[in-house]
Amino acid sequence: MTELKISNLTKTYNNGVKALDNVNLEIGPGMFGLLGPNGAGKSSLMRTIATLQRPDSGSIQFGDIDVLQDNNALRRVLGYLPQEFGVYPNLSAEDLLHYFADLKGISKKSDRNKIVQEVLEITNLYDFRNKSVSGYSGGMKQRFGIAQMLLNNPKLIIVDEPTAGLDPAERHRFLNVLREIGAQHTVIFSTHIVDDVRELCHELAILNGGKVLFRGTSQAGTDALEGKIWKKKISREEFEAHNAQYNIISSNYNQDNSLNIRVYQDQQPHESFGPATPILEDVYFVTLKSDSVHV
Repeated sequence: MTELKISNLTKTYNNGVKALDNVNLEIGPGMFGLLGPNGAGKSSLMRTIATLQRPDSGSIQFGDIDVLQDNNALRRVLGYLPQEFGVYPNLSAEDLLHYFADLKGISKKSDRNKIVQEVLEITNLYDFRNKSVSGYSGGMKQRFGIAQMLLNNPKLIIVDEPTAGLDPAERHRFLNVLREIGAQHTVIFSTHIVDDVRELCHELAILNGGKVLFRGTSQAGTDALEGKIWKKKISREEFEAHNAQYNIISSNYNQDNSLNIRVYQDQQPHESFGPATPILEDVYFVTLKSDSVHV
């Protein structure tokens, strides 16, 4: 199957913001997570791969397609779901998908009928095919976005922050749809939500400040932190003192208003700390805080 190769990609906007700083990535088939905080450069990278903007320098190769030299060749095999993808007219999902299929060159009605039914079933929207898309919930609209994206059987799929704003049930349904699609395609899944990547993606990159800070598997990331993550329960009042003394990477409240803190350190910080099993969230926070985890 086809591999995406991104080499030395840079992009600086007119306001001086360096959105991409010498990005190098190789992405094979399956679900690939692109993880980073808001403003990390994820959308800039997605838009550049999707040929919606040109980089200042670098190259993108997808199989035998030189993406920057032949935008149209990539667009023929690309499915792209941006963060915001427009307002729909007052048409049913089925009618709208037929319209999009026609635009994508599927002119034979029997072929359109077949592919429209397929994508409605894949995205669990078949029972709602006669409902107006403008009346869909946020999660259903995202799944409809996937449905119209699949009409031309894309080889490369890009989804940019797709679960932001979805309620837990919609998020779960949406991730299940992506999981199914990821088995057959190369899918780049851009998000700032660590749990989305943990649930879906075997491999990931962590991006911040336009730079790739980590690239590897979730397992490789957590293995690198083995024996270096420590936990402790403290009161809220103790947090400032602990934060000044230790390298706290994350904290969360308990029902009794106490805090669980997690610390990154090569040795036990203090006898009051116990060892913690590293999780992907630790990899993310350690990477962002130290700007380098060597795996």
